Amino acid sequence: MRDGFGRKITYLRLSVTDRCNLRCRYCMPEDGVCLQHHEEMLTEEEMITAVEAAAALGVTKLRITGGEPLVKKNIVSICQKCSEIKGIKEICITTNGVLLPELGGALRAAGVNRVNLSLDTLDPDKYSSITRVGTLDKALAGLEAALSVGFEKVKLNVVLIGGFNDDEITALAELTLRWPIDVRFIELMPMTEGFPPEAFLPCAAVLERLPELERVPEKGGTARLYRLPGALGNVGLISPVSDHFCASCDRLRLTADGKVKPCLHSNAELSLKGLDRAGMEEVLRQAALAKPRCHEPLSASEMSGAGREMNRIGG
Repeated sequence: MRDGFGRKITYLRLSVTDRCNLRCRYCMPEDGVCLQHHEEMLTEEEMITAVEAAAALGVTKLRITGGEPLVKKNIVSICQKCSEIKGIKEICITTNGVLLPELGGALRAAGVNRVNLSLDTLDPDKYSSITRVGTLDKALAGLEAALSVGFEKVKLNVVLIGGFNDDEITALAELTLRWPIDVRFIELMPMTEGFPPEAFLPCAAVLERLPELERVPEKGGTARLYRLPGALGNVGLISPVSDHFCASCDRLRLTADGKVKPCLHSNAELSLKGLDRAGMEEVLRQAALAKPRCHEPLSASEMSGAGREMNRIGG
């Protein structure tokens, strides 16, 4: 499956829920989500059918997201069934990690290959502040669980926020000296109000802080990869604001209520809820052809046109 600009679409990000056990300030409102009726959300059967449709069109990589996907009661079943779909070669999960001590082993056994954990700070007070309700100890326990159950790759996603965690760049990057993980700094995207202009730092700030970083070859993906001397893992830089990667975008997003988003930063959506597999395939084709060449400019003064909070899209 190719879009209108010749880009091959091989990656689907499936949100299984818009609910979360944290309230991260850049992702969702303090009082949580506006609850939708159960019948408005994709059923497990519809999710599996959608992944089958995507795989039939050439999608090989599936990322399970939320909200927080591990609060979904049938998350292990969803992962197990997705892992059995012909054509799906890799299943990843993005999670805050809080529930990994309980679910990590079952997810690995269900066929999840890789896990990305969100961790924006190593300071307990700042962690409680950015998540509103979380505790750092639980997040770190989730990291240890991810490492212990044998996922093929463990990555930490760090949203780079000026005036909040830019003083921790070195400490966070040095986690790669201790563990075989990738620490990926991601530019804060203007998707919600409440952040001052100075919060929007380019990834170049990481290179300025860590001049000893050495460039290493990328193996696909959106991150530019570097490594500290003697490190066990990489430092990744993801720059959707200062240096977008739209030219190589290979993904579609499917929200928990069944809307396919051709582009994260556009409010264009196509619904596949209630369709059979053939109908879903047609919607996915239409969504691929609807992908823009590039998203609109993003900056402290130019908000995303996504039309939803990040938790309602899929992080």
